[in-house]
Amino acid sequence: MSRIGRLPIEIPAGVTVTLADNVVTVKGPLGTLTRALHPAMKIAIEGNHVVVSRPNDTKENKALHGLTRVLINNMVLGVTKGFEKTLVVNGVGYKVAVEGTKVVFNVGFSHPVPVEIPQGIKAKAENGLELTVSGIDKELVGQFAANLRDIKRPDPYHIYGIRYKDEVIVKKVGKTAGK
Repeated sequence: MSRIGRLPIEIPAGVTVTLADNVVTVKGPLGTLTRALHPAMKIAIEGNHVVVSRPNDTKENKALHGLTRVLINNMVLGVTKGFEKTLVVNGVGYKVAVEGTKVVFNVGFSHPVPVEIPQGIKAKAENGLELTVSGIDKELVGQFAANLRDIKRPDPYHIYGIRYKDEVIVKKVGKTAGK
């Protein structure tokens, strides 16, 4: 059996999990998440735990077993604690600001780059150099942070650009002088 898939998911106090034809709905203090999961996976609520099992040991079902368990666990974690990613803007004159429902980047282009904040995501700019993206859906938070990072990827020669706070950029050595 899958080492990840066989672990039961504990349902904390204040969280309700409901099942209907492999559509899982998780309600908690931060909000509600709903997700349709693969019909081959068997999902059951036993006491205050959610258990995921697979019908057989084919390669596809083994992969789906762990995936299904992790997706449900992320839903439970999202409605209890939430998820966040922090981006750092690094460069001379580079800055970020949140204006209403938009994040505005000044990152070396001839114009500011505004990006609309999706529904269910909160963005907070700190001191013009850090942006914290938070929400209850891990997939949405990660994708939005990745889209923002793609506006100006970090340059390996000067380390200018937008990067994750915990990301390590190895600085490359530039050209050396001729003979």
